[in-house]
Amino acid sequence: MRVAIAGAGAVGRSIAKELIDGGHQVMLIERQAGQFEPDTVEQADWVLGDACEVSTLEDSGIERCDVVIAATGDDKVNLVVSLLAKTEFAVRRVVARVNNPANEWLYTDAWGVDVAVSTPRILAAMVEEAVSVGDLVRLLTFRQGQANLVELTLPDQTPLAGRPVSDLALPRDAALVTILRGDRVIVPQPEDPLEPGDELLFVANAEVENDIRKALGY
Repeated sequence: MRVAIAGAGAVGRSIAKELIDGGHQVMLIERQAGQFEPDTVEQADWVLGDACEVSTLEDSGIERCDVVIAATGDDKVNLVVSLLAKTEFAVRRVVARVNNPANEWLYTDAWGVDVAVSTPRILAAMVEEAVSVGDLVRLLTFRQGQANLVELTLPDQTPLAGRPVSDLALPRDAALVTILRGDRVIVPQPEDPLEPGDELLFVANAEVENDIRKALGY
């Protein structure tokens, strides 16, 4: 997969290194000469230029990228990059960094954003996930709120203990995708029994989250 990252600051470089370690091709676009440091991520292709300029994106060949990540520290820049990538170059997947949570409402498909990543929201979700047992916690939002990754940890006294996954009467727009049990990652099968302490991960429409709770007895 070929990925373009707008913004080669600490965040952009860190993302680039992770993706390269995963075997992906990465291009970093940076407009500030002081942050243009190809030796810090030598395996990436580097472009010195403003990702808000159509000419820079054309010269970089961004239309050949499968994913564009707008990772600068400026929300205005991230939104413009997202819009250009989606509307002018038809990039299939656009991921944008949210710096100020007050601006999160702007990060929609109207601005070309497929996935908005808000660090404060993710950190808050991780805290909730760590301390919440028996309650549904939203971890991540996909497709501008059309679907969410949600988690529920079964308490010690769960009435679901020993019952198979097939007993869960989940709503139509929800799917149990993973069970985390100790150091195991389980792809659930209908006959798999549930156990106290299981972390159940669902992908679901936001409108049916209460139905998930009811299906789990909460």
